[in-house]
Amino acid sequence: MRSVRGALGAISLALMAAACAAPRYPQVPGYPPPAPTGPVPPPPPQAEPAPPPRRLIEPAELPGWQADDHAEALAAFRATCHVAKDPPMARACREARALPALSRDEARRFFEARFIAAPADGEGVLTAYFAPEYEARREPGGAFTAPVRPRPAELAMGPTAPTRTEIEAAPADDAIAWMRPEDLFFLQIQGSGVLTFEDGTRMKALYAANNGHPFVAIANPMRDRGLLARDNTSGEAIRSWLADNRGPAADEVMRINPRYAYFRLAPDDGRQPVGAANVPLPAGRAIAVDLSEHTVGELHWIAAEAPVLRGAFPAYRRLVTALDTGGAIKGPVRADLYLGLGPVAGAEAGRVRHTLRMYRLIPREAFSP
Repeated sequence: MRSVRGALGAISLALMAAACAAPRYPQVPGYPPPAPTGPVPPPPPQAEPAPPPRRLIEPAELPGWQADDHAEALAAFRATCHVAKDPPMARACREARALPALSRDEARRFFEARFIAAPADGEGVLTAYFAPEYEARREPGGAFTAPVRPRPAELAMGPTAPTRTEIEAAPADDAIAWMRPEDLFFLQIQGSGVLTFEDGTRMKALYAANNGHPFVAIANPMRDRGLLARDNTSGEAIRSWLADNRGPAADEVMRINPRYAYFRLAPDDGRQPVGAANVPLPAGRAIAVDLSEHTVGELHWIAAEAPVLRGAFPAYRRLVTALDTGGAIKGPVRADLYLGLGPVAGAEAGRVRHTLRMYRLIPREAFSP
């Protein structure tokens, strides 16, 4: 700590410097003091204004709210809401589960009474995914040349791990099934699916691990190379091209994506696949999100429109719950909508690329002005 003497000395020096810098003038009553000579110091910086508080929205104000099937939304919410760790959401979950069966209007009124909506800033992208069903073989043969590999005993991950190209060049003595190459590629993108073997046995192919390389989408490179039309880069179009060009040409395109996924097999129980929340995903009511921006169990309203792909539905406006995640899902306004099992869901999912707005539904008791 500086001494009193040191402080007084500093003050004296400052006063002396000020006296030398400017002459003294008599102060005349009624007149302002003369303007100082020498450089004028800049004004002190102004503090940044505080951003305005985010406006909360009543559910009835959400775009498309009245048209949703709230009874279906409530059924999906009741089946999965127990994964939420937030105490107000947990209480809303218990209240929802204690209700009898409700009509669409009654379910809508429940959400309107219990929740308020907070809009996310800006716009993002909505895509969709599904659980595919593919043919498979126990042994390689014909078009079934791509091995479904189990998780290695020593799994290498990250930039130094083997890429798709290197893994595919390695022997596959431990393969758990064999698929068409384009089918395996899409199974790896979707993360899980159902395999039907030549004897009619159905098995679930469940995600086990990946090599840690970043996911790289092949749609834009295929478009830029003139392999696909600019407005027809849907999953269905990509898979058809890969099937039609099976062999070195298709392999070279698929290897643009260095990420490689491993699987395990389990009996097919007929249920929807399980997401990151470890509950079966309700078709059309679950989204994958970036878990660094969101938490599992959050309830959201999505409003997505302006599709860019040919044949897409014009809009998706509905209540959904964050129950999954994905390597390509990054950012606060980014969602991947789970649409269900099989080829019909797959055809729809492959056409979803819409401009997205998201609104988080928060229990009213958690909101404090």
